[in-house]
Amino acid sequence: MPRIVRFHEFGDADVLRIEELDVAFPAADEVRIAVKAIGLNRAEVMFRRNAYVQQAEVPSQLGYEAAGVVEAIGTDVTDLEVGDAVSVIPTEDMARWGAYGELINIPARHVVKHPANLSFEQAAASWMMYVTAWGALVEQAKLTSGDFVIVSAASSSVGTAAFQIAHAVGATVIATTRTSAKRQALIDAGADHVIATAEEDLVPTVMKITGGKGARVVLDPIGGPNIAILAEAMAPRGILLEYGALSADEGPFPQFAVLGKSLTLKGYLYNEIVSDDDALARVQGLHSRRTRQRVADAADLPDLRL
Repeated sequence: MPRIVRFHEFGDADVLRIEELDVAFPAADEVRIAVKAIGLNRAEVMFRRNAYVQQAEVPSQLGYEAAGVVEAIGTDVTDLEVGDAVSVIPTEDMARWGAYGELINIPARHVVKHPANLSFEQAAASWMMYVTAWGALVEQAKLTSGDFVIVSAASSSVGTAAFQIAHAVGATVIATTRTSAKRQALIDAGADHVIATAEEDLVPTVMKITGGKGARVVLDPIGGPNIAILAEAMAPRGILLEYGALSADEGPFPQFAVLGKSLTLKGYLYNEIVSDDDALARVQGLHSRRTRQRVADAADLPDLRL
């Protein structure tokens, strides 16, 4: 029987168990994949610690990302074949469709053929960060040419993915990091400007960079008191997308900045994209060389080569 990773209690990595379990034949709309590589995400750590937006019922599987070879297909699946090299776009429910295993069943709508120039490791580790950043910046914030976007905690994988997506639409990236130790690495990764928040005042520095306008879009995984500071650095009618909670503090609500600038503060989860058939199709379209430009034209965006 295949080996599957599960946990029977909440806690650190030592609660994970490798167990031999039966894997059923895929349901009509599913694909069974022989896994060659998996991705590792902070969300999975939070899930097994019982600190995630989804609560596990133990024993539970886990894992969002994987890549491998199709071993079996459900009766309704028509666009994939046994033997295809594929990767998994994170599903809405890692407990039901966990990726940590030698054999996994995944809904076919989340399975994509990947090109030969990608290794299984590269394919497995690509989707979460790009779906998260693209969904926030393009689908929801409508980031466009001439915009300034603040990317907080910018040395994360989502942060560096956001640089590429912002540049693809012609926006300017202001990356934030706590100290200047990672400044050059962030510049090398594509940040146009870097602000070390423990060494520089964020608001006046952003205003100087933007010519006094502020940033129209903010992508932030920190939360807490940081939100009030970011709101002061935003442009009128800007949008702040909060996709994490790295800060344990709730922080004050920046009511005067929100009211005075007509700001939008929005909680954002990647599953807003993957649970929407049209949005998921656009993500899959960007992955395909044949359809990337068609999707970009339809959205009035340049070719996003993710």
